[in-house]
Amino acid sequence: MSKDDRQDLSGWSVERLHDDHAQALREDAVLYDSETDHQRLRVIENPTFGRVLTLDGVVQTTEGDNFIYHEMLSHVPILAHGSARRVLIIGGGDGGMAREVLKHASVEHVTMVEIDPGVVEFSKQYLPNLSQGAFDDPRLRLVIADGAAYVRRTEDRFDVIIIDSTDPVGPGEVLFTDSFYGHAKRCLTPAGILVTQNGVPFLQGAELTNTMRAFKALFADWGCYLATIPTYAGGPMALGWGTDGAARKITLPQLTERFAAADIATEYYTPEVHLASFALPGYVRRLMP
Repeated sequence: MSKDDRQDLSGWSVERLHDDHAQALREDAVLYDSETDHQRLRVIENPTFGRVLTLDGVVQTTEGDNFIYHEMLSHVPILAHGSARRVLIIGGGDGGMAREVLKHASVEHVTMVEIDPGVVEFSKQYLPNLSQGAFDDPRLRLVIADGAAYVRRTEDRFDVIIIDSTDPVGPGEVLFTDSFYGHAKRCLTPAGILVTQNGVPFLQGAELTNTMRAFKALFADWGCYLATIPTYAGGPMALGWGTDGAARKITLPQLTERFAAADIATEYYTPEVHLASFALPGYVRRLMP
């Protein structure tokens, strides 16, 4: 960024999610800018990251680097489980998570619960590269509802539950509570796996600690794994993990065999990355309750 750009940020999308840190993405074009009942949605064009979706000024996903987040939050639990047939996605209105989950031919049914129909509709129009036809897959059931209310009331059970939430502010705040995690666990099959996005620990440590405290009380095997997504600035993102099964004991040869059998194309995920992502640096370990 030039000296002139630092003085004048017009033409830049500035994210101020954190008190002491901000990031800016150049806007080549603003493709969409609208206020819904829940939040302000914008899609901008950036030379490096392509189309970028922001909600209330905070980057949610980009064409350029979304594959890292979506692959790691979907393939890690599905391949670790080994026989996942039914998957629940809370959030994920852009369709990227459904895209990755539905790559698995072994997955028979996906329920996606999104609170804001506006996110789905404009993502189909302005971010079609994220969903890549996932919304048309007959295995996908889209439910427009509050995710917390859904897990509290549903009688369905799932092998994998993916919490693809926004940050814990506004409509997404309820998805980071102990009661929500407890209701989500109730919706799991006996060896089911719950995974969550828990922000960037270096800047959002309390968020991870609070979730891990709830997971410790709920699950026999709990913790987090890491993935580095460039536009989620501040270091690697923590992805929460909770299960009463033995999925984390899988070996590299077993995981390699499952990955080959799944016959899916990935840009970030590999069996080696899968196992290594559970190795935590000291500052993240110290956030564990």
